[in-house]
Amino acid sequence: MTSPAPVTEALETPRPDPAAVPALSIDGVSHAYGPRRALMDVSFKVQAASFTALLGLNGAGKSTLFSLVTRLFGIQSGRVSIFGHDIGKSSGEALRLLGVVFQPRTVDLDLSLTQNLLYHAALHGIGRREATARSVELLGRIGLSDRAGSKVRDLSGGQMRRLEIARALLHRPRLLLLDEPTVGLDVKARADIISHVRQLVTEQGIGVLWATHLFDEIMPGDDLVVLHQGKVLAQGPMSRVVTEAGAQDVNTAFMRLTGAQTMPGGGA
Repeated sequence: MTSPAPVTEALETPRPDPAAVPALSIDGVSHAYGPRRALMDVSFKVQAASFTALLGLNGAGKSTLFSLVTRLFGIQSGRVSIFGHDIGKSSGEALRLLGVVFQPRTVDLDLSLTQNLLYHAALHGIGRREATARSVELLGRIGLSDRAGSKVRDLSGGQMRRLEIARALLHRPRLLLLDEPTVGLDVKARADIISHVRQLVTEQGIGVLWATHLFDEIMPGDDLVVLHQGKVLAQGPMSRVVTEAGAQDVNTAFMRLTGAQTMPGGGA
């Protein structure tokens, strides 16, 4: 009697649902500068079309983590992936999906707004015609069309930040990282930047990781990761983190989790 042919379909590995793949996965990441340990077994995820706040004091390890995700530093231990692409094994595919705004200003002050955008586009291999069209679109979106030919040094701090965000979006990433993007800005400029980034989440479905030490930049519907002295102390929806800490607000929750005697601040 002939044996039935094996059913290979049942043995195939199911393909993951693209919608279920996190925008960013940090798995067991540790990093040290000589004897000093900056990050210790850090793990969390940022979902697509979500706003995740990475809350921590200066020196918590936020900038080190950003340097690892962007490949400025090599990963010593653990794994980082962007939409399923391991940045250690498939860095090209991963970084094409990533836009970054670092804490220090990185735009060229002596170039115009358009020139800064076109230069960035060239680094990403975007043709001149397409880059020009995207630049016009983005400058319009951030309300700086009338300053396209102005030198960046003539902009306000808030306008420079908006330009940096536009530049980070030029190659149309699906994940945006922002490291303390409102530092040094006045109250209105801070509010404008936060509102703009939140619109990107709701209107374009971009996943956002927003590193901050300011409580009032975090909203009840956000995901929250509390990073302190290189360790993740809590993570999840902000409301759950606050409740599990036995607190009434994120300020008190942070103090209870970290044992901080002084709060990092609620405003500029």
